[in-house]
Amino acid sequence: MSLTMETPKVIRFGPQSNIPVEARILIVCDDDRETRRLKTLLSAAGFISDCTKSVTTGCEAAKSGQFQVIVTIPQLRDGSWRRLTDIAIHYDLRFELVLWARNFDLRDWAEALDYGAFDVLNAAYDQPRVAEVIKCAFWAAYLKGAGPSPRAIRPSQVA
Repeated sequence: MSLTMETPKVIRFGPQSNIPVEARILIVCDDDRETRRLKTLLSAAGFISDCTKSVTTGCEAAKSGQFQVIVTIPQLRDGSWRRLTDIAIHYDLRFELVLWARNFDLRDWAEALDYGAFDVLNAAYDQPRVAEVIKCAFWAAYLKGAGPSPRAIRPSQVA
């Protein structure tokens, strides 16, 4: 019986971060102030984020398959966050969806989780949790197959 060993695979991490360099986050929000706040929080955590102001544009961007996590407010001018989960199901996309809500009661929160949201963050109180939740959502998406592909490297680079 012969054992064969695969070349080790690693993910390239950003400087001083446990986030892969290829990690991509999409912010879907039509409120510029909230978008800036989210972009700042994500940037501080080491994430690269892109932004769009409409659900329609967000759905088109999501179809590209380049995003592992999408952060959105629940209701935008042109539709609801549910269109993003419908796109994920229809096109078999493996991104995770995190809602950034100002007014969300427990019933809405439970319904969002049942409908496929990874988590719901309260914009007023959960700013300190944003990085942690997005990292967890990223790794959940990665485990489902949405993350950047690990790159094979030479064994001499492993150490």
